[in-house]
Amino acid sequence: MCGIIGVTGNGPVVPRLIDSLKRLEYRGYDSAGVAAVVDGSVERRRAKGKIRNLEAVLVEDPMTATVGIGHTRWATHGAPTTENAHPHKAGRVTLVHNGIIENFAELKAELAAEGHVFESQTDTEVIAHLLDVELNTGRAPLEAFKATLDRLTGAYALAVLIDGTDDLILGARRGSPLVVGWGEDEMYLGSDALAVGPFTQKISYLEEGDYVAVTKAGAQMFDVAGNPVERAIVQVSASSAMVEKGEYRHFMEKEIHEQPDSVQHTLSEYLDLVTGKAKTNPVDFAAIDRIQIVACGTAFYAGQIGRYAFEKLAGLPCDVEIASEFRYRSPAVSKSTLAVAVSQSGETADTLASLTWCKAQGLQTAAVVNVHSSSMAREAAVLWPTHAGPEIGVASTKAFTAQVAALLALAVAAGVARGRIDAATEAELVKALFESPRLIAEALTMGESIRAVTHDLSKADDVLFLGRGAMFPLAMEGALKLKEISYIHAEGYAAGELKHGPIALIDEETPTIALAPLDDVFEKTASNLQEVAARGGPVIMIAPEKAPDPHGAGIRRIHAPDCHPLIAPLVYAVPVQLLAYYTAVQKGTDVDQPRNLAKSVTVE
Repeated sequence: MCGIIGVTGNGPVVPRLIDSLKRLEYRGYDSAGVAAVVDGSVERRRAKGKIRNLEAVLVEDPMTATVGIGHTRWATHGAPTTENAHPHKAGRVTLVHNGIIENFAELKAELAAEGHVFESQTDTEVIAHLLDVELNTGRAPLEAFKATLDRLTGAYALAVLIDGTDDLILGARRGSPLVVGWGEDEMYLGSDALAVGPFTQKISYLEEGDYVAVTKAGAQMFDVAGNPVERAIVQVSASSAMVEKGEYRHFMEKEIHEQPDSVQHTLSEYLDLVTGKAKTNPVDFAAIDRIQIVACGTAFYAGQIGRYAFEKLAGLPCDVEIASEFRYRSPAVSKSTLAVAVSQSGETADTLASLTWCKAQGLQTAAVVNVHSSSMAREAAVLWPTHAGPEIGVASTKAFTAQVAALLALAVAAGVARGRIDAATEAELVKALFESPRLIAEALTMGESIRAVTHDLSKADDVLFLGRGAMFPLAMEGALKLKEISYIHAEGYAAGELKHGPIALIDEETPTIALAPLDDVFEKTASNLQEVAARGGPVIMIAPEKAPDPHGAGIRRIHAPDCHPLIAPLVYAVPVQLLAYYTAVQKGTDVDQPRNLAKSVTVE
């Protein structure tokens, strides 16, 4: 969601940085800043609020330079203030950062004990101090940069300037995208093709773990092990439109890969990793006795996952209903119920009508929406925003996980407010949630193992998805995704219901996909898979590598990242989405615009 731009060349750099940052405004931000190399030293200009505020600062205090970096920030660690705005500086190092450094608290404590003084509340400033320490040992910039990266846990895209190196920008990516732009006697770094779009149409996409040294003459790229590598230069659209697919074949594929960022920025709306606490919420969860979630399609399954969390963590009864049924069945409600509408667009006709009806009955209302100016956002008393950014693919991916992230974070807040979660547990859950962007990025590396099973999957007429607990609604979401874009009939079931009917469907031609995180019901799920295998049904089990092997012929495993049970729906959403995507590609369907479907259903 945050934007990064870096330029090293021969002409005035500051106006170009501002031009690029304006192209990134759609991502959402609350502060902006630039840094440039002026007479061998790096100077910064930063401002809270819109880019026009930064422009005003630059009018009062201009910079003349040919090398610089810029950033638009959405607050994660620390309030949206000038002090917390990027770029951050420590000693000789100035940098900008997208992502979350999960181990920043330990690193910060270590640095503070050595006498380092911090001027911001951000995790980013820790990176600057670490790199400055490495430089002070006498290491060359690239060597010091690699040593610093090796100490970081979490997700990041970085652009770095170092005092005394007039024609050098260092960059790195893990879990957040970063591109290199190629020009004539000029080079660029950016968070996406749009960032460098004003300057070049030639782009190299850094791969996971890559780092790079950029000068106006070119770029030296290295993989995560420090080996020199080359990344292909591709031509992007001259328009550099906001909906640029970049290196991806389809918007859906791109949006699947944007989920580390979209989940991170959504979580930062509700949680504070610095304090390990849920942020103050306008809803008094202690004063309500029930939550009524209304939604349609994918948002309905996000609501179902939220129900598990609200009831387990907060002891708060939660009903989830399809909005098109809710609005017509004269439901019994009480004024101590909180009605929550969940929607990507905020315009879904049935969900909006249900929200309006609840409001007319005197219920408290809230809306979990991605479009913050939408009808639902205006209708509800409380807006609970998600920050997925624009989603072009009709089949929802990053909007779904952003909804799940928001609901899980809100469930933690509800548990605290209702006295069901103590401070230590709150800190544990907040930490787990903030680990999810890194684990989602790790899950994205499962692509090849998932692609390998889709050749057979694409030939099936019917597919079953199984899961227990919060994996049950995710199984239904997986079935929906497969139906939407591959046109294969699929159904999601609670694994414990297998013997109550669905097992009659099992045969050698009907694959079963099981979502099996290593939780307290794993053994029961494994037993269900043995029942399927015993009847000749092919099984694809998605589970951590350390999970035991269920006994049975025909059970094929795909290893998913191990994770805290709370965030399993976020992590396991990725393989579910990739299964549908690669199957649809295998079949040659229109992935981004599947037949008969619209992105937002604004009529009945």
